[in-house]
This record gives sequence, structure tokens and C-alpha cells, in this order.
Amino acid sequence: MNVSFRQMRLFLALAETGSVTAAARWMHVTQPTASMQLREISEAVGLPLYELISRRVHLTDAGRELARTARAMVSEWDSFSQKVDALQGLTRGQLRLAVVSTAQYFIPRLLGSFCAAHPNIDVALQVLNRDGVLGRMRENQDDLYIMSRPPSDIELEDRVFMSNPLKVIAPLKHNLATRKDIALHELREERFILREQGSGTRMATDSHFESARFTPTVRLELGSNEAIREAVAAGLGLSVLSAHALGQQPKQHGVTVLRVGGFPLPSQWHIVWPKGKRLSPVAQEFGQYLEKASRRQA
Repeated sequence: MNVSFRQMRLFLALAETGSVTAAARWMHVTQPTASMQLREISEAVGLPLYELISRRVHLTDAGRELARTARAMVSEWDSFSQKVDALQGLTRGQLRLAVVSTAQYFIPRLLGSFCAAHPNIDVALQVLNRDGVLGRMRENQDDLYIMSRPPSDIELEDRVFMSNPLKVIAPLKHNLATRKDIALHELREERFILREQGSGTRMATDSHFESARFTPTVRLELGSNEAIREAVAAGLGLSVLSAHALGQQPKQHGVTVLRVGGFPLPSQWHIVWPKGKRLSPVAQEFGQYLEKASRRQA
């Protein structure tokens, strides 16, 4: 089987973009050249690697296996290139991150200061819900992953780097807003607006409510912290959100934090990667940077 490394990069670009045109643009070649090389790859493998349905590329089983192999090869080569750079006293390369949506409130700030110290590093950041991050993790598409509830069915290297307290919020004029000591059972008549099933915030909230034998009346389930804040501010119910989603002054969002027993609910931010994965020098440096930054903020 004779396939060049550049052809493997082209096929990986096809798998990532789902388009021959986009893959050609990514690799800086013409579309006819990309199409010809993709045909050569399929002929070398001896099996169809993708199908074009409604102008969208769909990988076959063989194509998915080839994409995984290509991703591993490119990752190893990029890691080697960064190690050579490090030996030359340089710090450059690419950092690929996938983070859950609530992390968007602090990760860009941390990335900004990291990139200011390492201006030759390119960052690819994916902000997704937890299921989206897990999907990328299972496909080994990124260097590092940031979430509050790492999965238990994947062997991971796991580093806790920051607290993630969860708080009960209510509209500004809620009748419990001025109370200093609220028992959880006093909220049994309230309606709740919670994050979607499967999110880290929802999993931690459900676990706490179950241990406290409290069954909330769930009015809405939403996949956006901003949408939940707006719904609470509009008086549609209470919610439980990360302190990072509320900012320093929750009242600016039209909500207030209730002083409910058992809250803030303790939670942590984790930086994780699959066990056995060899991190690039840039990924190692960013992981260490996160841990140092969290200690400074503690």
C-alpha cells in the first residue's frame, strides 16, 4: 500500500471538513488535484473510503479507520516537530483544545495570557456541550479536554485545576432573595430551569438533589447558560448554574444568588486526556500553565 504522508493529511482534511473543496483549500491545492489524490488513496487501500450524499462526504467504515490512523500519524509528527523546536530553544506549534460550554467564561482569558507569552503558538479551540467534547475525546481529535465531570468509561489522565461552585439563582425580586438561611425543602413548590440532561452541571445538580431526597419540579431544560439566566430573570423559575456563568455581579444579569443549605455545591474543573496519549510539548506547557494560574487565583 503506497500512500504518501501528504495524501494522509489530505484525507484527514476531508474527514474533518466533510468536503472535497474544503479539504483542497485546507491543503492549498486545486479541487481536481484533491479529487485525483483521494481516488489514488482509495485505489491503494482497495476499498471505498467515502460516499458523496447530498454534496456531503460520509466516510465508510474503512474511511473512518483510515481517518483515525491519519490523525494518529499527524499527531505524532506534530509532536516530533514541537520536540525539535524545543531542542532548538523555540516554543511553537499548535494547541488543540475542546472544552465544555461553561468553560467559555474563563478559558479565552487564560488562553490570551498564555498566547501572549508564547506568540508562535496557534490555538484551535472547540466549545461544545459535554457530549460533543466526549465525542471528540473518543476520536482523539484534540490535545486536551476541559470539563467538570470527566467520564468514567474512558481511561484518562486527570488534573483538577480550578473550583467550579454551583449556585442556586432566582429573579431579583423573588420572595426568598433577602433570606440568609434557606432550607432546600423550602424550594419544593418552586419550578426549576435546568441544564440539559448529560451536562456536567446537570449531573452534579441531580446527584445532589437525589442525595438530599429532593425532587425538583423541572419546568424547562435548556442547553445554554445565557438562555437559563434570561429565563430566570424573566421569572420563569429558579436554576442551578456555575459561578463562572454568573460573573462577579449576577444582578447585572437580572438574577440573585439564593443562600440555600448545601450550596454553593462544590465542583471542580478538570483538564484531561486519554491515558497513554503522549502530549506534545505545547500541550504539556499549557497544562502546567493552567495549574499555576489556578494556584495564583486560589
